[in-house]
Amino acid sequence: MSKTTLEQWLQRLETIHPREMDLGLERISAVARTLELLPVSQPVVTVAGTNGKGSTVAVLEALLLESGYRTGTFTSPHFLRFNERIRIAGIEASDADIIAAFAEIDAARGAISLTYFEFAALAALLLFKASAPDILVLEVGLGGRLDAVNMVDPDIAIITSIDLDHQSWLGESRGEIAREKAGILRESVPVVVADPNPPTELLHRITEVGASPALFLGKEFTLAKGQGDWQAVLRGRDGQPMALAPRQYGSILPENICAAVQAALLLNLEVSDAGLSRALDRAAPVGRRQRRCIKERDYVLDVAHNPAAVGKLVEYLQASPCEGRTIGLFSVMSDKDVKSIVQTALGHFDAWFLADQPHNERAARAADIATVLGEAGEGMISISKNLRQAFRRAQSVMNRGDRLVVFGSFTTVAGVMPFLDNRAEATQKCAEDELGQVSIGGGT
Repeated sequence: MSKTTLEQWLQRLETIHPREMDLGLERISAVARTLELLPVSQPVVTVAGTNGKGSTVAVLEALLLESGYRTGTFTSPHFLRFNERIRIAGIEASDADIIAAFAEIDAARGAISLTYFEFAALAALLLFKASAPDILVLEVGLGGRLDAVNMVDPDIAIITSIDLDHQSWLGESRGEIAREKAGILRESVPVVVADPNPPTELLHRITEVGASPALFLGKEFTLAKGQGDWQAVLRGRDGQPMALAPRQYGSILPENICAAVQAALLLNLEVSDAGLSRALDRAAPVGRRQRRCIKERDYVLDVAHNPAAVGKLVEYLQASPCEGRTIGLFSVMSDKDVKSIVQTALGHFDAWFLADQPHNERAARAADIATVLGEAGEGMISISKNLRQAFRRAQSVMNRGDRLVVFGSFTTVAGVMPFLDNRAEATQKCAEDELGQVSIGGGT
């Protein structure tokens, strides 16, 4: 398949393994050994958690780049291009390099079947091996213990917030999920825990494994939140307290910034307030409370797809009110806790625009979400047949000073992103659909 395009490769990867998700390290580790990818030669920071992984990775990557390091970064999922998942020195991998990596993996795997994510993780390691960055920053895809990323032994582990999500895979309680996330821990390897209220199961697991030192938010490093700003005190490179200057709230949660900075200090980086400001300007993770202002109307994009993440989104919206109405455009996967998400968001949106995702079998039906909203007392609801129609309908009722919050699954945010750029919208391949008459409340 050497002449095959990247898109064709990706389509093939979606079909060659019988299951979309198949947790376990035996298959991928065997192929990694054949390719001589393990152990890696660089220091590794692995980031696991329920929410906040992507933001933490983005800040740590930016801090390292700011300090002159060449990074190799692996994240998931992507928004618009698969290339977003693999970055070297902050630059996305090229189609040609990814295709070459896929071909090498395909030849090495023999009869071993690999998932889409496993191909992606191996491709990242192949490209990192070839380009020899100074340090690797790896984001766990799902869980930790059996995730493909966990084939690599970290030199520092970061565990962000732990909340209920993917229960069918990880367990029905925060404690069970915490034990899965703790799978990235190693004996005598430092761990930074950014959950302010970690389950006891995580504490026990840290002790059992012997991960050390263990730095906990609220203990070894602290965060004080004020009305309009926040301040942190971290454990410095010399082990002494290091205070950051007060900082205004932005799109990245302070907890995730603190986790990234604390990990950077463990890597012996010098972190100044000015350097952190430059790193945060550089980070700006896509789809995490990402803001745009177009024609005096605000747009916020956020991949909040579980109750805890939606709660953080609501806090952000409350802390930065708009002049007009706040309108929600929402779609999420059917296996998510829609009722709890709705309860968390209740009363914070003046109108709801819901969309089907007809090409995504996992997506919840807009009509089903509308029923949950209606039962919760929300009356201003519009149902659309796809994200494009929902976005255009929402735009049609927006006035100056209004804010549209696009949130839910990654596919929701990724599906709306092109429409925010008129030039991108003009080149969309999908057929133009009828805007129709918007009847908020009637569920059109």
